Amino acid sequence: MSDSTPLAGAAAPGPGPGFADFGRLAHQYIDGRWRTGTGSWDIIDFNPFNGEKLAAITVATVSEVDEAYRAAERAQKPWAAAGPHARRTVLEKALRLTEEHTGEIVAAMCEEQGAIRSKARHEVELACEFLREAIRLTVRPEGVIVPASQRSRENRVYRLPAGVIGVISPFNFPFLVALKTVAPALALGNAVVVKPNQNTPVVGGGLIARIFEEAGLPAGLLNIVVTDIAEIGDALIAHPVPRVISFSGSDRVGRHVGAVAASHLKRTVLELSGNSALVVLADADLDYAVDAAVFSRFVYQGQVCMAANRILVDRAVEAEFTERFTARVRSLRTGDPREPETDLGPVISDFQADALSAMVDRALAEGATALVRGRTLGNLVEPTVLSGLPADSPLLHQEIFGPVVLLVPFDGDEEAVRIANDTPYGLSGAVHTADAERGVNFAHRVETGMFHVNDSTVQDDPQVAFGGEKASGFGRLNGEATVEAFTTQKWISVQHGRTDFPF
Repeated sequence: MSDSTPLAGAAAPGPGPGFADFGRLAHQYIDGRWRTGTGSWDIIDFNPFNGEKLAAITVATVSEVDEAYRAAERAQKPWAAAGPHARRTVLEKALRLTEEHTGEIVAAMCEEQGAIRSKARHEVELACEFLREAIRLTVRPEGVIVPASQRSRENRVYRLPAGVIGVISPFNFPFLVALKTVAPALALGNAVVVKPNQNTPVVGGGLIARIFEEAGLPAGLLNIVVTDIAEIGDALIAHPVPRVISFSGSDRVGRHVGAVAASHLKRTVLELSGNSALVVLADADLDYAVDAAVFSRFVYQGQVCMAANRILVDRAVEAEFTERFTARVRSLRTGDPREPETDLGPVISDFQADALSAMVDRALAEGATALVRGRTLGNLVEPTVLSGLPADSPLLHQEIFGPVVLLVPFDGDEEAVRIANDTPYGLSGAVHTADAERGVNFAHRVETGMFHVNDSTVQDDPQVAFGGEKASGFGRLNGEATVEAFTTQKWISVQHGRTDFPF
């Protein structure tokens, strides 16, 4: 049996055959081999729209996590020594493969994520941009000569790969988040072990492995372990090999990841929950603000950390904005994500659908008004717009991971800033105004890692630092921030004369 051949009977038939064949990709990928896990139970990969079983993957054990990390450790130093041009060649091939197979990748996303086609295609296109940036990163890290206190001494500071990176990726942008971490980590000379979210093990795991396998990446440099904390506990974080842990997900889990990593003196990049506000000032272009607000809240069914949970509207334009906004929301079509007319597909699971329904019920019991009340039909959750929440409602301060939005009026910029900051989170946000500099001034006063003037709250750019403040995370990715995250610095001094020692 060849290393790239899946084990017979290890996965149920999903979409395929082809580049994104679930039957082939629904496996562990360790040290260049596709294999079945040896755990005692299976993760079942379901289509969230129709409940179809896409694959069954036997979980990886602690032993297999160890194998993955040890393989990465063995492969990393030769990869770093191979030099930037060898690494660039592999990444260029990975980009070509991703571009060539965009259609199949998009189809797989629709099946496994419940993403509508436009969202899936945008995710792949943005992933390609991150691959292009990773290609540039291969030759970007530079050493420097730093002035020394003694004229005869030379201080050389080298930038070196961190070593092995552990990655825990989310379900909402599994392909993008995996690639925007894996590609630059490899470009900078590191090896990687990825644990994809168990709701998206193929799009966020096996598919990434296949791209790099076919691009010629040496065995061991990229490993995919499909498993769960119920099987491995903290082994993925606490293992002695990885020096950096990159996690994207909820702040509840992120706090645990950060605490365990810190106890083992590991660096972390934590991209966590959000409770973004999109603010509409009285001088805003209301039609454009409505467009931005609808996208900011309902892209991928609202299952986005940067999504605008709260739409803050100046009372001077509250009635007019609300009328236009609710009309647009009522026009959104919820249904089969594969159909071109669908705006919202399913949420990721029945657990999430039930939680959202219960959340709306609690808000109404607190005194909120449903300006639009969507139905829940299986995993299809229609949009809901709530207003009139009491100021002490917990819903105003928490992340809402679904198609539920809160309209909150304010009087003037000062109150808008206060409301926008009245949350433990600080990830993203946006403000709409006819005066761009007024918007920039407003943005400076909001406690977030990212803020956008006259745009949506959902933004990502390969060259701009991405990350949050407060409970929304720690560290940054993209561009130079990625170089800082996935490399370390080493000081080597050379004494060309003689040092006068005190004894």
